[in-house]
Amino acid sequence: MMRQNGFTLIEVMVVAVIVAILASLAFPSYRDAVRKARRSEGRAALLQLMQQQERYYTLHTRYQAFSADATDADAKKFKWHSAESAAASAYEINGAACAGETLQDCILLVATPGSAKVDSSYDDPKCGELSLSSTGAKLPVAKDCW
Repeated sequence: MMRQNGFTLIEVMVVAVIVAILASLAFPSYRDAVRKARRSEGRAALLQLMQQQERYYTLHTRYQAFSADATDADAKKFKWHSAESAAASAYEINGAACAGETLQDCILLVATPGSAKVDSSYDDPKCGELSLSSTGAKLPVAKDCW
């Protein structure tokens, strides 16, 4: 009698179910790890830009507002995205005077996740926008955002 080697349909289905269960458990952890890494990218970019703003303040006795659409030569010196290129960035960054203040007194840097000018597929439902002011205020104050 000749015996055939191989797997039955039931065995293949059991393996497929096990793989699906493992994937459904692993994917949320992976997505959370990616969000934490991208959030770190945004925080690092904000801190680097604030150092650049402080150097600018030392030379000009005021901060410089900037955005992706800036036309001013000084504003173009500030990187408006969080990574090396806009396409690879998770955050678009803008700098403007703090509410009720002037650029001689305070600047607020805001990192917006997944805008049309950076990786629009990125979102951060836990923290959303990250911000840092020249007074040292960091928002949001939720755990793991800063």
